[in-house]
Order: sequence, then C-alpha cells, then structure tokens
Amino acid sequence: MAAVAQISLLRGSAPLSRLSLKVNRAFSFCGFPQTAGLHRSLQQVGFGEMPSFYSNSAAPGNSSGLHTRKQRFSTNVVTSRLQIDMAPHLLCRISAGAMWGVHQVPCLVDNYAYLLHDVNARVTAVVDPSAAGPVIRALNEKGLSLDFILNTHHHWDHTGGNVELKRKYNAKVVGPRADEGRIPEIDISLREGECWKLGEHVMHVLDTPGHTRGHVTFYFPDSGAVFTGDTLFSMGCGRLFEGTPEQMWNSLSKICHLPDETLVYCGHEYTLVPTSLGEEKSFNPFLRPFSQELRKSVHLNSSASDVETFAAVRLAKDRYQFSVPALGPGVCRHGMNRGARFDTKMHEMMAEIRKDWRAVCLRRT
Repeated sequence: MAAVAQISLLRGSAPLSRLSLKVNRAFSFCGFPQTAGLHRSLQQVGFGEMPSFYSNSAAPGNSSGLHTRKQRFSTNVVTSRLQIDMAPHLLCRISAGAMWGVHQVPCLVDNYAYLLHDVNARVTAVVDPSAAGPVIRALNEKGLSLDFILNTHHHWDHTGGNVELKRKYNAKVVGPRADEGRIPEIDISLREGECWKLGEHVMHVLDTPGHTRGHVTFYFPDSGAVFTGDTLFSMGCGRLFEGTPEQMWNSLSKICHLPDETLVYCGHEYTLVPTSLGEEKSFNPFLRPFSQELRKSVHLNSSASDVETFAAVRLAKDRYQFSVPALGPGVCRHGMNRGARFDTKMHEMMAEIRKDWRAVCLRRT
C-alpha cells in the first residue's frame, strides 16, 4: 500500500500527530519552508511510496544519500539474543563475553564513523572517519584516546579525518593493500586472508571490490560485527564507481556467507544502524536477485542470472530521480552556520522520525 494511502487511513491518530510534529521541527531546524501535508514532508526527508513491509519481494526504493540517491526505509528489528541497544550514538556492549563497544559517530550529512573500544585492552580504533572534529568530540566525551584508524576504502568521505587524527593521537592508519597508494597516511596495509588484532579481538579482512577496486570489509567474528563501508547498506548497496556488477555481486555474496546474526555497520546511515545480516538477506533487494518477482520488476525474464538481475536493479536505482532533494547544499550551508553540532542534531532528528514512521507502518501490517 502506498504511503499516502496508509497515512489517509491513519490520519488523526496520535502516532501520526507526533510524527508530523517531529518532521516539521526537523524542517524548521534545517531552514526548510513548512510543507503542505505529512506525505509531502515525508517525501522531502526521504520517504516515498512504501510497499507492504516484510514482503518476500523487496524492490529498490526511496531515500536520499551521497552514494545511493534513493533508498527504502527499513524496519529493523532488535536481535533479542544479542540484546543490542540500537539507540544511535551510544556506546553499547555487543559481545556477551568481552567488554567491546561500538560508538556511532555521525559525520557530514549521512556518514557514520565508528569508534571501536576494547575495554580490557584499553585500545580504541575508529572506522572510516570522514572528518576529525566529530570523532575528537566523541573521544573526549568518552574519555578515550585513539590508537588506530581503519579505512574500508579511499574515498574522501571515509578518510577525511585521517591526517588530523593521526597527528593529534599518533594513531596508526590501517587500510586495504590494493588502495594503499590512495589512503592518506596509511601505515598498515591488509588484504583478504590476513587477520589483524584490535586488543583482544581478531579482525578478518574481506576483499569486497565494486564500489572501489580496493574496497575491503572488516569482520570481527567473536563480536558478531561487520563494517561494510560502502559495499552493503541497510536496504541498499554502494554505487559502482570503479568496479563491475559482477565484482559487486561477488562481494555482497561473500558478506552473505557470514552468520545471519552478524550486525552490519555501514558507512552511511539511511535507516537505522546496526541492522542484522539475516534481516538484510530477507528484504534488501540487492541481496535478492534470485527473486522472480524482482526480476520481473526490472523487466528481465526468469532465466536471467543473478549478476544480470543485480546489475539491472543497480542501474534502475542509479537512474531514479528524486523530485525534492532531502538534504541539499542549502541545508549543508545552513548547518555549517549553526555550528559543529548540526550533524549530530540532524542525525538524532532523522532517527526519531524514522523510528516513529516504522511504528506507524507496523500498525498497518
């Protein structure tokens, strides 16, 4: 059912009233004009027409981002066995046997850097720091120093904080060997099959080219966490800037072989982070090219290969045009005028809006 139809059925309800208020507050904060109607507001913050949730035929969809233009809102479910605190920007314990925390640090418009902290070993790393400022503030708030910088690939919005953070903390930069010539200040280069230790935790390196030719993914098996950079997003995947559809599909397939309960921490926040790999395999269209309904939706016959289907879905998303930019240049300028806390505040507002929107839609399922 389309979002506008769902909203018309629920108009006047308390959840929608709260959601509408939060949307308007976010627009006011950004400097957007007030919009006519909740559906229009939701479109402007990245929500378009919505299919019924948890279907077995997820299709590419609608939310704005640096690399993916539009991406569908995801209904993430807390994995009860791991007892994860999914509230954004909190240091949370994700390993039952060891004190191991992940702190989500919002940067720029929709980037996430991640602080990884081994309490016992007193070692801290940051994954993909697009800017130094937000990371330094997060470290100061937690009373932590920085020992390592982990980069999944060379793009500036994942390495922009390397130089300043290395200079301030004398941290070592760890990155992909295939990209070592393009990673600022790199000290340690790794490739698939090699392991590296952060304190007491072993990190496995997976080569996941496609978004860039040297992209890697960091997997911590004992903590059940994978940091996918711009290869896998919740309900999406990265654009193919340097790789081929076959490379990207092979990379996604490699990630899909990890346990379903693995928590996925992606490089850009379009829904709620983290999500679980099992959830992504159930509704992420880029992980479901075998779906006959998905093949039909991109005008392929039933004999099309998984790679052909993946390529068609990725191309359809690349060509999708969004009528109203969710967070355009004007918003970024407005945010910079408001000071360094703008990014954090916007991420908090958007997380609340998405959480309430999920609650509204689940009432209809």
